[in-house]
This record gives sequence, structure tokens and C-alpha cells, in this order.
Amino acid sequence: MRSPGISVVIVSRNEGEYLRQTVFNLQETLPADAQIVVVDDGSVDGSTRFLLNDANVRLIAGGNLGVAKARNLGARETTGSIIIFADAHILAPPRWWQPLCEALTAGNIGAAAPSVSALGHPELKGYGLSLRGPDLDADWLPEVHRHPYAVPILPGACLAMPRRVFDKTRGFDDGLLSRGGVDNELCLRLWLLGYELLVVPEIQVEHLFRTGAPFPVAWPALLHNRLRLTFAHLSRKRIQRVIENMQEYDHFASALTLTVESDIFERRKWLLCERAHDDDWFFEKFDIRW
Repeated sequence: MRSPGISVVIVSRNEGEYLRQTVFNLQETLPADAQIVVVDDGSVDGSTRFLLNDANVRLIAGGNLGVAKARNLGARETTGSIIIFADAHILAPPRWWQPLCEALTAGNIGAAAPSVSALGHPELKGYGLSLRGPDLDADWLPEVHRHPYAVPILPGACLAMPRRVFDKTRGFDDGLLSRGGVDNELCLRLWLLGYELLVVPEIQVEHLFRTGAPFPVAWPALLHNRLRLTFAHLSRKRIQRVIENMQEYDHFASALTLTVESDIFERRKWLLCERAHDDDWFFEKFDIRW
């Protein structure tokens, strides 16, 4: 396959040596003409300093924007026809990009991603995710077969999108705060707008799974992101289910206030006009029952 125009966007904050390993791995495995952009979103550990002397990687200061805004910022500085969003703590095999890019050429594909395994534990792996219940946690899915196939949610650890889709759908939701639920919102939105999402099981990317972030993350922000997804995309009955489920969480009131004081109602109105399917269609398609 001829090398497509590929741009990789990495958002990093206090990633330590993992960022260096990820960048070197991508430089070794991507085609020679690929572009790598690293958005340093407020690191204080000096982990991005090595990039100051690397002319082949574009380093951008994010300044604590959060994952969604930082990814959008990085994407705006890229030129490739395919944008790949990668976490700053992954390892990919040789020519991993080729099956992903091939998957994007079939039909109305909005994004594609590989299977993901735990770093150092290749036997622990998942093939996309699904929303398990009204708490909006996402569970990893088992492999179905070896050919690319549709899944509800793709892992943002390594997610490829055609630039035309990124531009048309306005990228990640800039209203999401810090981290948490960013990939869930994007994937649900792409499905409802009429795109398909494919997992490519033949490619396995290793990913560092942590018990916590290497920087402070406030609970109101995490809950806000789940509520923002809810109010943007779900029906009234599911909004009620989510609120009933989440209202016992500490900081729920603060998160709800953040949500209703944002642009969420204007965003919901826009999405209702643009989407090709409703959430009932999505839940039925993937047999999600809650």
C-alpha cells in the first residue's frame, strides 16, 4: 500500500519516560513522511524537553486544556489526510498503521482502532468497548473475528480518523473537561451522525493502564463529562436513568451545575438536527440494554 498522508497527535502531561518511548516507537514504525505532533498539556516533570532538539516532531504548548481541547489543538496543526490520536504511553508493532488506514477506505467509516493490550501483558487485551450501564462506564469487548468489524466505542489510545470526518464533525467536544469519557462521546456521536466505527483485530497496540492519572483530576469534571454526553445524545428516559444512577455520587450537584451552565442545550439542538440515528437505534444495534 502506498503511504497515505498520516499525522499523529499525542497529548501528554507528566508522562515521564513513557512519552520518549512512545515517540521513538512511532518514529520507528510509521512511514517516513508521517507527521508527529505532541501537545504538552501542562507538564511539570520535564518529560517533553527531549523534543526541543527533535526537528521531526512538532511540540505545542497546551497549557492544561484537557484531552479534548488539546487533541483538537494538535489536529489543527497537522496536514495529513488521516489523523491518528495516540496516548503518550503506547507501543505499536511494525506497519501497524497500514491495516488501520485500509479500514478507513471502506464505506462511510468515521474511525478505526486496533485491539489494545496491557503493556507487558499481551494476553490481556480488548477489542473495542461498550457502555455497560447508566453510570456510563465502558467495558472491554472480546474478539469476534479477525476481520475489521463494528464496535460501539473505540479506544482513544490509538484512534485513526479521516481528516474530512474530523473536520465535518468538529472533532472532539471542546466542552469536555480534563479527561474521562472523551472517546465515548466522540464514538457515540459518530455513530449517531451516520458513520461506522471499526476495530481492526489483526493489529495489537500495547497500552499502559494506570490506576490514576499522573496529574490531579477532580471528580466534578469526570462526572460533568458523563452528564454532558448524556444531555447531548440520549433520550429523556435515558437522561433520567443516568441522573438517578449518578445523583448519589459525591460532587454530583457541582457536576450538574457545570453541565447546565455550559453550551450543552445549544449543542444538543445542533446534534438533533444533524444526526442520522437516535440513541434507541444505537442501543438496539449493539444490544445494549439499560
